[in-house]
Amino acid sequence: MAQTATLRPARPLNFPSAVDSNSPALWLNGQLEVYNSTGMGPVKSLGFNQFHLSDAQVVTLGPSTHRPYWIEATWTDADGTIFAWYHHEPAGLCGAIHLTAPEIGALVSYDGGNSFLDMGIILESGYPINCYSQNGYFAGGNGDFSVLLGKNQKYFYFFFSNYAGSQDAQGVALARMPADRRYTPVGAVEKYYQGRWGEPGLGGPVTAIFPVNVTWDQPNADAFWGPSVHWNTHLGKFVMLLNHSCCSPGWPQEGVYISFNSSLSNPRGWTPPVKILDGVPWYPQVIGFGPDGTDKWADHAARLYVGGSSSWEIVFDP
Repeated sequence: MAQTATLRPARPLNFPSAVDSNSPALWLNGQLEVYNSTGMGPVKSLGFNQFHLSDAQVVTLGPSTHRPYWIEATWTDADGTIFAWYHHEPAGLCGAIHLTAPEIGALVSYDGGNSFLDMGIILESGYPINCYSQNGYFAGGNGDFSVLLGKNQKYFYFFFSNYAGSQDAQGVALARMPADRRYTPVGAVEKYYQGRWGEPGLGGPVTAIFPVNVTWDQPNADAFWGPSVHWNTHLGKFVMLLNHSCCSPGWPQEGVYISFNSSLSNPRGWTPPVKILDGVPWYPQVIGFGPDGTDKWADHAARLYVGGSSSWEIVFDP
């Protein structure tokens, strides 16, 4: 039997701000920080746990041309330095046709996440832009992602959505970056392609671990996208939650799916996605309970959020 997880109803809970992406969380100085983004500029909320978060505060960005941007992943060093990664949507790529092609950039904060410095774009598509794409949003690009440090802390792994190229390239794709390059990330990221790591993060091809059934340029695109990944201590495995769009323009949400893997270094180790929820918005993710619980870490049970709202606990059993 395929491994999955059980949902049980819980008291409704909402992030303090609107959500249009994954919402990373981290612990700093005994407080939980949750970042929400809508493209109008990220905000963060603080609290002693996910049930008691403050009103959102605006996060500022130093000099940068990469706006609008959505913070989708974070990591905190022992000294309090916060690294974050963002989804950016360039404007004007298709003229009067309002399609874009996202790319992924890196940030660093030395003041607890109140402000960030832009270190540049580190992941962009190597496939041509298609301004005739009929999904309603994207003409290609790499975006809608999460980032997790491997168990041996050697690499940060990027799980992102690739929206162009051949059918076996489109879908959920992978890249990695040496952890010791987190301060100098531009040019340090390599993509997974045809069974190997090594293609450049800037412009390299990919092989999707969950390829599309119908490509994103078609009006009936059928694809997994927007992965959110965490380490589950109860299972001793990594868990990926996925959106699934099917099968008309505008990215209708067919359902939320789950997949498991014992090792981030094994892209082929992810189990076939299994549906756990339907009739909900985009962006599923967990936040674990306790002093270590975030979107990157959970134990036997966690809160499941979709689009910034939670009406469920998700329970993991071996």
